Amino acid sequence: MNALRSVRPVLVATILITGLLAPFAGPAVAAGDEPGGLQALIDAAEPGDELTLTAGTYDGGITIDKPLTINGKGWPVIDGHGNGSVITVVSPDVTIRGVVIANSGKRLDREDSGITSDLSPGLSIIGNRFENVLFGMFLRHAHGAEIRDNEIGGMDLFIARRGDGIRIWQSTDAVVEGNHVANGRDSVFWFADGVTVRNNHVQDGRYGLHFMYSDGAVVEGNVLEDNSVGAFLMYSTDLTMTGNVFRSNRGPSGYGLGLKDVDGLMVSGNRFVENRVGLYADNSPSKVDLYHRVESNVFAFNNIGVLLGSTVARNVFTGNAFIDNGVQVASDSTGNLLDNEWSFEGVGNHWSDFAGFDADSDGIGDIVYEIDNLFTDLIERYPEIAFFAGTPAAQAVDMASQTFPSLRPEPILTDDSPLIRIPSFPPAPMAGEATSRLFVLMVSLGLLGAAVSVMAGGRSRFRGQAVPGGTT
Repeated sequence: MNALRSVRPVLVATILITGLLAPFAGPAVAAGDEPGGLQALIDAAEPGDELTLTAGTYDGGITIDKPLTINGKGWPVIDGHGNGSVITVVSPDVTIRGVVIANSGKRLDREDSGITSDLSPGLSIIGNRFENVLFGMFLRHAHGAEIRDNEIGGMDLFIARRGDGIRIWQSTDAVVEGNHVANGRDSVFWFADGVTVRNNHVQDGRYGLHFMYSDGAVVEGNVLEDNSVGAFLMYSTDLTMTGNVFRSNRGPSGYGLGLKDVDGLMVSGNRFVENRVGLYADNSPSKVDLYHRVESNVFAFNNIGVLLGSTVARNVFTGNAFIDNGVQVASDSTGNLLDNEWSFEGVGNHWSDFAGFDADSDGIGDIVYEIDNLFTDLIERYPEIAFFAGTPAAQAVDMASQTFPSLRPEPILTDDSPLIRIPSFPPAPMAGEATSRLFVLMVSLGLLGAAVSVMAGGRSRFRGQAVPGGTT
């Protein structure tokens, strides 16, 4: 007894260090082992237990009402058989990892989902595959949720009849990272403050990302392609959009990024490529004491690079590259965009159609850049003709206005410090083979920048490169 007492502290320390006092993981479970199915196993588990599911098919329609971990090995399938939601979570601290969640119901009015939850803070959904589900996941009151590394595939339905790949509602501080979402409707964040959305790939949906009444979001490193709209931010404040790719979003509006009544925004280091409209803003910022910063982005090969409402003001554009857009910048109605700033502290933007020169070799054009082409003016009056932007017909209209100055409209913007060559940008995020064309485009931009530098050097012995700086 004395000997046992003497080694007891060592045993306790060993147990603490090795984690033996933690809840034990349950034995591996094979499909069909339990007469009552997976739900019976969940009902019999203790709070904090781990259920390990081996390969096989398990009946869905389950409810998790206690802290629990479901861990799959060999991709076990939880099959909803086309009825309702596959998994319902009504407990905090639940983890679901490594399973296939398949075949939810199809009723939008019931919001049939792969995973649906309510009052489930600390919910973790990691490394799962969602197949043939109406909503991928619909999380309510899931504060601090962790949604990582999932493959989410929607149903083969007309886009308006699909559910959302991810919907997070009234949940703060969620992290959504490394997911691939395809063939859903939207990925929606409503009344969800402090959300981080990072390194996701969202494609073939309606709105790739859709924020409403969600403040303090950080959206970075995502690839949003082949949607109707890449991302739409509405009625939200203090948002950061950095390092994202908006590519080939070409629905009826076709915005790469759309803004509506947003206040407190930084848009930096993004690529807007091959969209109908790269960036669209309506009443953003809405507060008269705020400025938005749009800095170091690439707008390339869009029908319209940037489209702003004619009353939009206090947006600062600096250090961006506008490359061969059908129309570089336009207003959505008659009027100019002079209440926005197109250079900051001597750093403007690079414009591929800038015809100026750099005699003093400071990297800044010696004449201002203005958009005063007739076709852009006609788009403001007749938006339906935007379809013809960049076509020979549009070029002929602009050539006529250059030939006959009386046809030339007043400029809608002036960049006092246009950049002679394309600024340097960090590498763009990629998403596998689906973005191979984007890789080619980025290489093309690099080659174009090199060519511009050579030409500028020949004309004016270009020695330096302008670097954006300062804050508003």
